[in-house]
Amino acid sequence: MNYLFSLFFSPHQAWERIREQDDSVMMTYLKFIIPISLLPAVAWYFGSVEVGWQLGERVIKLTSQSAIQIMVLFYFAMLVGTGVLGFMVHWMSETYEAETSTLAKGVRISAYTLSPLFLCGVIGFYPMLWLDILLGCAAAGYAVYLLYIGVPIVLKIPSEGGFLFASAMVAVGLIGCAAMLGAIVILWEMGAMPVFTD
Repeated sequence: MNYLFSLFFSPHQAWERIREQDDSVMMTYLKFIIPISLLPAVAWYFGSVEVGWQLGERVIKLTSQSAIQIMVLFYFAMLVGTGVLGFMVHWMSETYEAETSTLAKGVRISAYTLSPLFLCGVIGFYPMLWLDILLGCAAAGYAVYLLYIGVPIVLKIPSEGGFLFASAMVAVGLIGCAAMLGAIVILWEMGAMPVFTD
């Protein structure tokens, strides 16, 4: 968590410190990914059950049982998605001739790149569609920025190669989002669809 705030105020220095970190994949999960992934899951559970979405005069809420099921799946999707993206960073690093690449570094790059999206998830405590979209887009934009500056620093790649590497990772992330949408459809068919209070 020490790097979290420095990623917003001095990202270059934060990435240099992350490069020197020697935590394993398991320690990165225990220290950072598992706790920070709880933020959006808990926030959206509370927001969808207790507050709801305002549509005109109507307030739409999920039932508690439906929300628990969806948020548990959401939580595990964040954990798995972060790991898969980290694996892809490590796997692709050979193509871009990274000087230092390990699976743990790939997972760290993935986790800290996604941290603006994890933090943005706290807006789920008070769901408001226009605000969610606005802040979500800003968080996604800053995550992409972190990826573009972090990859060359952590993996010691020249900036041109780092730009291409980061662009490939953005494409992998978009494919991952599309795959998750497909998984959502399958899970809805298996009974994990939202159930509303009225």
